[in-house]
Amino acid sequence: MKKEFIELWLKTKLLRARQIDKDKIISMLKTAEINAKVVRKLPLEEENATVLFRELYESIRQLGDAKWWLLGYESLNHEISLDVLKELDIKEKTKLNNLERFKRTRHDANYRGFIVSLSQAKEIIEFWDDCCKEIMKTLLKELG
Repeated sequence: MKKEFIELWLKTKLLRARQIDKDKIISMLKTAEINAKVVRKLPLEEENATVLFRELYESIRQLGDAKWWLLGYESLNHEISLDVLKELDIKEKTKLNNLERFKRTRHDANYRGFIVSLSQAKEIIEFWDDCCKEIMKTLLKELG
């Protein structure tokens, strides 16, 4: 992450400096994985597409939060949590471009009564399956 962005986000209180806490990072990664595993057991239906989407989104966001903690910061903003993931070098890197759209969809579902479609839920499920295991593996490797 570019130093000037970090400095700006620290000044605007979207980010705060934190001591690296390995136990917290591991806990965040485990929580993200467990939550995703639980919702992935649900059959994908119109009635639960929104729940599946929101919970997988939260798990993805937690991966971003874990990355920030690895860098010695705490994100206080979803956008920043997701932005840090875009810098990871993973096999399906182009799929990281979907994160902003996922954030908007989740926001609309939470605050505007938007009902997530089956195709939107399928897309975030595919993102989780294609990208998030590798992201977790990368973060654990960085953690040592």
